Amino acid sequence: MEKRHDFLIIGSGIAGLTFALKAAERGSVALVTKRNISESATYYAQGGIASVLSAEDTFDAHIKDTLYAGAGLCDGDIVEMVVRDGPARIQELIHLGVKFSSRRENGAELDLGREGGHSKRRIVHAEDLTGKAVEEALVAAVKAHPRISVFENHIAVDLILHSKFVSDSGDDAVWGAYVLDKNTGEVVTFLSRATALATGGAGKVYLYTSNPDIATGDGMAMGYRAGAVIANMEFIQFHPTCLYHSKAKSFLISEAVRGEGGVLLLKDGTPFMKNHHQMADLAPRDIVARAIDYELKKSGDDCVYLDISFKPAEFVRGRFPNIHKKCLEFGYDMTKEPLPVVPAAHYTCGGLKTDSRGTTNIKRLYAIGETACTGLHGANRLASNSLLEALVFADRASSHAIEMLKSDRADVPAIPEWQTGGAVVSDEAVVITQNWDEIRRFMWNYVGIVRSERRLERAERRIELLKNEINQYYWDFTITNNLVELRNIATVAELIIKSARMRKESRGLHYNIDFPERDDRFLEDTLIKG
Repeated sequence: MEKRHDFLIIGSGIAGLTFALKAAERGSVALVTKRNISESATYYAQGGIASVLSAEDTFDAHIKDTLYAGAGLCDGDIVEMVVRDGPARIQELIHLGVKFSSRRENGAELDLGREGGHSKRRIVHAEDLTGKAVEEALVAAVKAHPRISVFENHIAVDLILHSKFVSDSGDDAVWGAYVLDKNTGEVVTFLSRATALATGGAGKVYLYTSNPDIATGDGMAMGYRAGAVIANMEFIQFHPTCLYHSKAKSFLISEAVRGEGGVLLLKDGTPFMKNHHQMADLAPRDIVARAIDYELKKSGDDCVYLDISFKPAEFVRGRFPNIHKKCLEFGYDMTKEPLPVVPAAHYTCGGLKTDSRGTTNIKRLYAIGETACTGLHGANRLASNSLLEALVFADRASSHAIEMLKSDRADVPAIPEWQTGGAVVSDEAVVITQNWDEIRRFMWNYVGIVRSERRLERAERRIELLKNEINQYYWDFTITNNLVELRNIATVAELIIKSARMRKESRGLHYNIDFPERDDRFLEDTLIKG
């Protein structure tokens, strides 16, 4: 089966939905998402969106905070562009119907929060369910748009390359993607003149993560296999405070809790962050995560504690209604007691390298949101800059794609349908679950918050063996959702390991005990080309 549209967007978080709405003003859009349209990392984002919206704040201050968190690897021009464009993008969301928390009944004065690494209050939020409010508004607009066709329960398998199916002369280009319809098991050929990867991050590569189950690095893996340049995959951000409970599945305790005065404590009630950084509990995430990791390894305890119970109960319930309610389900009342917390994989700072318009090194292929490495985050993302980045780059990438289609009116060439070859239905699904578990476990143990040369070498050997096994399985058996995701997390794991081995220093989110200091000989992006 073949489907043709002007634009193909893979992913339905804030980046993909925003791109779709803007591109649909100039052409037909196919939006492919591997579960229901609302299932995305955006939906679960609690904290908010960082932007300069107060007279007490300045663009220069936001830029400075972002550059400091990025540990020397941010692209200064990109940082300035994103920060200055932020207020306009926030206004677009408000016009779309997103109701951000305000200090006044009429919504005239936004209630701005503060999070780790920020020198000012600049986090616009919708209580502690910002992502849900944004996602719901965008989804409603997308579903109402006559030019957007939404394909739920569809997972992209591979990009369609000009060099593979048309001609291998000249620069390569992407003409869409082969997509598995999970409802029927059929692989559908989605053809387009512009393709945007907005598949989110890769937290599921790790054993413990705050990410939803969909975060398997699909766009990064597909882009790499197609020949896209990948940047800075060693910089994996571990959120310092996920609820420690056997049934909580790493429920995230927002950084905003520390922004409102929450304090990290050892088991005996001793605060410890002042021993690790001058900003104490408001230090950037990489520092807080490493501090917790250090304290846990020193004490042998399973968790540390986050305490905001000294604040008025009414304030805590009002500011964090969802977190408070969820913690009660697990037997913790944050208005009366500290919460047990541990770090978990949270955000992928690396991804497909793009320019200021979201374009990759392959023609007609865009990468936006967490799938991309734009130069904004550098070696460590500043809290709540991710949704901001997604908004700004979805706007710029869609504008570029629209202009590209105007100037280049080439039709999509004839592309063959998906070939199954001699593949048969597998009767050994245990291979998938075994390899999935093994990758996530050794990535956590060997390529986690703190790394060493020996651990990275072990990880490299393991991923090479597993990758060969997975590739053989991929070609022998008909594809399934689980097989596609396993293939992708193996690819992303390999990229993280390779990137970490290339950086012989410690910077931002990459900490190697064999090279514990910064070394400015490595003051550049880590690049790997597919």
